[in-house]
Amino acid sequence: MVALDKIDRKEIIIKVAQSLFGKFGLAKTTIEDIARQARMGKASIYYYFKSKESIFKEVIEKEGAELRRKIQDAVSSVETPQDKLRIYALTRMESLKKLANYYNAMRDEYLEHYAFIEKARQGFDAFEVDLISRILKQGVDQGVFAIANIPLTAEAILAAIKGLEYRWTIEVPMERIRENIDVLLTILFKGIEKRA
Repeated sequence: MVALDKIDRKEIIIKVAQSLFGKFGLAKTTIEDIARQARMGKASIYYYFKSKESIFKEVIEKEGAELRRKIQDAVSSVETPQDKLRIYALTRMESLKKLANYYNAMRDEYLEHYAFIEKARQGFDAFEVDLISRILKQGVDQGVFAIANIPLTAEAILAAIKGLEYRWTIEVPMERIRENIDVLLTILFKGIEKRA
């Protein structure tokens, strides 16, 4: 059997921890659980990570990078600003359903005392507002959208999506989420005022 190198062992630890944290959460997962599942001794885990929280930090960074990449790839795959907003919202919801650790870290209040969680939250919010702002600007530049304040509109769109994400990611099947996003985007694009 070929000996695992340091990168492989570290990746195994992260992958195992990602699964355990996703199922049981940070509080209920122990270093012993991670070591057992990874088929390593606790000393091996501590060789790569100083604590359970440092493993969780790495898991959150990995999932956050994956989420950003998925969203950027999806948005880049379509042309119109309307399609970009739709695919952004869909990809965000689909990905959050799968990335339990990242989603829980972004939402759970008991994790607020970890500085890296707050930094991740702020960084991802800034990423999303910037992405939505660029899509809105593209729409304004193309004459598709009429928006007086792009940054404020981007923040409002993000707030609406974040306000719905908990119930949608936990309780609503993906097909229904797709339908709901289409309805919300129709309201966003067409408004709620009756036209003559």
